[in-house]
Amino acid sequence: MSRPVRDAGRSFNSRKRVWIWSVAVALVAAVLGPGAQAGADADRSGLAEAIDTILGDPRMEGGTASVVVADAGSGELLYQHLPATRLMPASNTKLTTSAAAMEILGPEYRFSTEVLTNGRRYGSLLHGDLYLRGTGDPTLLAEDYDELAERIADSGITRVDGRLIADDTRFDTQRLGRSWAADDESSYYSAQISALSVAPDTDYDTGTVIVTVTPGEAAGDEPVVTVTPDTDYVDLDVRATTVAAGGANDLTVEREHGTNTIVVSGTTPVGGAGAKEWVTVWEPTGYAAAVFRDALVEHGVKVVGPTRLGRQTPAGARELAAHDSMALKDMLIPFMKLSNNMHAEVLTKAMGYEVSRQGTWSAGLAAISGYLKGIGVDTGKVRQVDGSGLSRMDSFPAGQFVKLLLAVRDEPWNADWYRSLPVACAPDRFVGGTLRSRMCGTAAALNARAKTGSLTGASGLSGYVTDAGGRELVYSIVLNNYLASSVKPLEDAIVVTLAKSTAQAAGSASVRRGGTNIDIECSWRKPDIC
Repeated sequence: MSRPVRDAGRSFNSRKRVWIWSVAVALVAAVLGPGAQAGADADRSGLAEAIDTILGDPRMEGGTASVVVADAGSGELLYQHLPATRLMPASNTKLTTSAAAMEILGPEYRFSTEVLTNGRRYGSLLHGDLYLRGTGDPTLLAEDYDELAERIADSGITRVDGRLIADDTRFDTQRLGRSWAADDESSYYSAQISALSVAPDTDYDTGTVIVTVTPGEAAGDEPVVTVTPDTDYVDLDVRATTVAAGGANDLTVEREHGTNTIVVSGTTPVGGAGAKEWVTVWEPTGYAAAVFRDALVEHGVKVVGPTRLGRQTPAGARELAAHDSMALKDMLIPFMKLSNNMHAEVLTKAMGYEVSRQGTWSAGLAAISGYLKGIGVDTGKVRQVDGSGLSRMDSFPAGQFVKLLLAVRDEPWNADWYRSLPVACAPDRFVGGTLRSRMCGTAAALNARAKTGSLTGASGLSGYVTDAGGRELVYSIVLNNYLASSVKPLEDAIVVTLAKSTAQAAGSASVRRGGTNIDIECSWRKPDIC
């Protein structure tokens, strides 16, 4: 059984005693044996028993839990269960990435996308190449490229006798993260990373297109398939068939490996719902260049030469048009509320460039690690190989997440970062995010804020909640290796228990039975809404 730590002196905020605590843990572990829980003075509130009971749910049989609860104000540890056991955190990894981004890049940081040239103007003719240079903006929409094209046309240019060159050299050419699953290749939450890309919607799912399939008017007809944004960069291979009303709607929409051919197969009934799928593109730099070239044509600007990718803009090129993204503090809202993986990876490479002028995963992860070390997180006890947590190689114990959550409360940008965390049962998607349908009708509703995380066999919930006595608590719950369809009800029960507790007496919360099969974040199951 796990036991709480009640000694107020034993605090994550009291760094001079960290070594004493480490020695104490080692001594207790040596006496009690592997897997025993480190504890201290007996807790009389009943919190330990309440949380232990939840973790004893049959859904965690054979699984592993790392759970830590602390007083946010004092740093006092209130509960811990395997606090140093490293587990897959899934999207809880975004806590470290987002906090480091706020510190390294700054709340007002903006990505810039520019159109430049080193050519010469002869009336409406531009003699030379046109460069589209990106710095990683994951929120660029087709309409933003259209505005850039409009500015070129408004400047009087109608013809470019050179090439269109897409400069994505701010980042390296490694498009996919370490150990990302191959069968996720066409899934929108596993899009390729580039300094130039396009998002098809205001969820800012960069590097994807939206494929909409509508049944034909009669059985035997080919379904109507459209792509958003409207682009020829992807090819549609429609193999699906419309069947009679009441028939099966079993459509599959997937991109073939290594190509931009999207195959639509299966059946959809007359009058049925059809399908709507977000699908990744192969080579997002080319996608951005294609959308921009089409926009130029729409505005009467013809580029005579071909499109070339991945070439650097020459020094001295002059700017013709530019677009700046929203500030990072605002970008955190779609990033964190909807658990957007691509935002996390773009920010990781952007931090690498900011710190070492290398837009790579390795440089970005080194920057994140440097920040974490500076605020007291023991980076020797964690492994982070990407920015989002999509990799199953990421490994964190709950204790280190709690250190982070305590430390960031003192950061000058904390209010904006805190605002980005999903809020339990808040109905607005950009407030409740991945928690908008969880813990409703409980003491945690509109109270708990936390980052969710979900992969097959891995789930996490780490954040803040105010208890019944007015104390703000910090918690991290990381659950792994279970076979149940979902352990989200256990996470919720722990947080609701905290919300109903006081320093003197633990609350109680029933553990919801059943639960949706959740192998990925609820926000990733598009077009479903959490």
